[in-house]
Amino acid sequence: MPSWNELLTQQAAPLTTTQLAVGFVAPITDLGLIALDGEDSANFLHTQLTNDVEHLGQGEARLAGYCSPKGRLLASFLMWRNESTIFLQLARDIQPAIQKRLSMFVLRAKTKLSDASELPANQVVLGLGGGLAETTLQTWFDTLPAKPFAKLDHPLGTLIRVADVFGAPRYQWLMSAETAETVVPELADKLSVGSNDAWHLSEIHAGVAHISKATQEQFVPQMINYELLGGVNFKKGCYPGQEIVARSQYLGKLKRRTTLVSIPDATAAAGMEVFATADPEQPCGMIVNAAPNGEGGVDALVEMKLAAIEAASVRLGSAQGTALSFLAMPYVLEPLDL
Repeated sequence: MPSWNELLTQQAAPLTTTQLAVGFVAPITDLGLIALDGEDSANFLHTQLTNDVEHLGQGEARLAGYCSPKGRLLASFLMWRNESTIFLQLARDIQPAIQKRLSMFVLRAKTKLSDASELPANQVVLGLGGGLAETTLQTWFDTLPAKPFAKLDHPLGTLIRVADVFGAPRYQWLMSAETAETVVPELADKLSVGSNDAWHLSEIHAGVAHISKATQEQFVPQMINYELLGGVNFKKGCYPGQEIVARSQYLGKLKRRTTLVSIPDATAAAGMEVFATADPEQPCGMIVNAAPNGEGGVDALVEMKLAAIEAASVRLGSAQGTALSFLAMPYVLEPLDL
């Protein structure tokens, strides 16, 4: 009998947004997990991240950013906790450096950071979404998280509802390899099977940007719409870069946002620059995340000047490059142009 991994990777194909909307399951393979244990963990993280950690409940998850002193994002996290541990999920390609950097600032705080990616309970991370996902999950769960960023701890693992897309819930399910052997065959039977790219395509259409190695220190949180998604708490105490983040919010000096586009070029990737045809001499923005859209190109979240978003004449790589097609965002882009 094929293993859970073989079942998913053998069946995985590039999925379109239409297939995602119906119902899909995909392994999430490029995210790592940092665990913090110790009585000072919440207080320590509260002084480092853009969001409130001290009041993080066991039944919820939150987005949070980790900034340089200049207010630029070094990392973006999905964070949650159980009774004893706080978890930070982030891009695997920056995890070792971020874990090391955070550890440098622990000093006398009673907290210990460790790599939790390979712990038995987190060995497998599946992403699910679309119209059929909810009823499929009810095979194993009597109740499901009731709203986005609600979390459920269960004998079969941790189930986190993340931002909805295509009018339907999406979930991350962290589980052991043993649980995966049991549940994956049925999931693969009932839902379209995608790859890690399918999960990221769903994140892109939900408007949730992620910082990776290609985009570190490029954006203040508002440039990737993070405060619109609840990833910034403006009432909490100090953290690195807070003054710049607050100034961007309250003085209205930020005239940039991240928007959703489609690019008919499969090579488009995070970190690549885009140019407005009206101002061809300098880039107007940068790709934050991109994923194959099942139609030969990519869909992407691109950070750019508000003027470029409004003009909607933007190209990849140069003002003569491949044209970007602007798609509807799942939430309103407040301009922060006070």
